[in-house]
Amino acid sequence: MKRRAFITLLCGAAAWPLAARAQQAAMPVVGFVSAGSSDAPLAAAFRKGLNDAGYVEGQNVTVEYHWLEGQFDRLPALMADLVHRRVFAIATPAGDFATQAAKAATTTIPIVFGVSDDPVKLGLVASLARPGGNLTGINFFASEYNAKRLALLHELVPRAVRVAVLVNPANVPATENTLRAIPEAARVMGLQVQVLKASTKSQIETAFATLVRDRAEALYVAGDVFFTSRRVQLATLAADANLLHRVSLTESESRG
Repeated sequence: MKRRAFITLLCGAAAWPLAARAQQAAMPVVGFVSAGSSDAPLAAAFRKGLNDAGYVEGQNVTVEYHWLEGQFDRLPALMADLVHRRVFAIATPAGDFATQAAKAATTTIPIVFGVSDDPVKLGLVASLARPGGNLTGINFFASEYNAKRLALLHELVPRAVRVAVLVNPANVPATENTLRAIPEAARVMGLQVQVLKASTKSQIETAFATLVRDRAEALYVAGDVFFTSRRVQLATLAADANLLHRVSLTESESRG
């Protein structure tokens, strides 16, 4: 009897880790996708939102964080993988481009977004009153403030005439919004605009070298998730170029 009881106990103990793994595997998985660099405050805010809704990471939900470091071309493949693995939901808290890629990948998995432009215009929902489909989220209205932000920069430094405008060509929606609004607004204000492009850390450094060489008097940074995640680098370079108090950098999204 003792031998039989020992074998029964041993088999039961061996089954415990299997049961624990099975329980963990059954935990819903949320794919968190940002085209920017790892952003601790953004991740912390996301976890707080989950906690407020009754979800605790590692206890009753698993979150996969994907930081693409400005590599927007990776979005379609990443979304396809998340859909293939049938994640519980996809969160794109800072991204027009990321949300559009998610929408193109699935019509069934819930997508929660944060975008800079009108979600109806972006083709994400049918209407604000009746969005329908599998997407919901918020609009930062950042793209509507492009001209206003330029006007505020002009008010801060009224003597500045030569304004460098930094855009990220990899983030097509954000760049198009900026280049559609800024030139005309600059013309009305009597400003000269020089467009600079950067999609990587080194290209940002190159852009700053160019604006210093060309003696730009102020800098307008287009709303972009990659630029937001590189805000420390941008502030440091602006300080080195004596432009720190002549920079318009948004924390909200045309983000991608």
